Amino acid sequence: MRSLLNGYPWIRPETSLHLLRMLTAVLFMAHAAVRITNGTIPRFAEFMELQGFPYGAAWVWIITLYELTAGTLLILNIGVRWAASGLALIAAVGILLIHWKNGWFVGEHGVGGSEYSVALLAMLLVVAAHDARRQFAKPAAAAQVADTAPPAFVRLEGTD
Repeated sequence: MRSLLNGYPWIRPETSLHLLRMLTAVLFMAHAAVRITNGTIPRFAEFMELQGFPYGAAWVWIITLYELTAGTLLILNIGVRWAASGLALIAAVGILLIHWKNGWFVGEHGVGGSEYSVALLAMLLVVAAHDARRQFAKPAAAAQVADTAPPAFVRLEGTD
């Protein structure tokens, strides 16, 4: 048993962050895809208008297309912080407009609460923080290489 637990969780931290980024993308893309395939955009648009958003259908399409686009960007590892930030805004507004009044739990102990959206926000924060660390590490690493690299052109004595 001890040998089985040795090295748990059997995945490198870097790989786990990639997995988290992919899963987060798939979760948002699934919401958007189901909204389209189930034809619930008009119902969601009506809800948005009842919440005071003019042009509810336009807002729902913007949200839906953003979820699909940002999810794709997360999967491709492009513009991760910006994609995650927009998705975090969508999740936060969803908490305020929909889930907050339904309590904390989504299922089993409640219906439609905030816990799932809060988990999504935490996932997005981790994904964005990892991307920021990766982005800010690049210039520092390049500067270290530049400091130790020889000049681009070296004139050797006696080579004229």
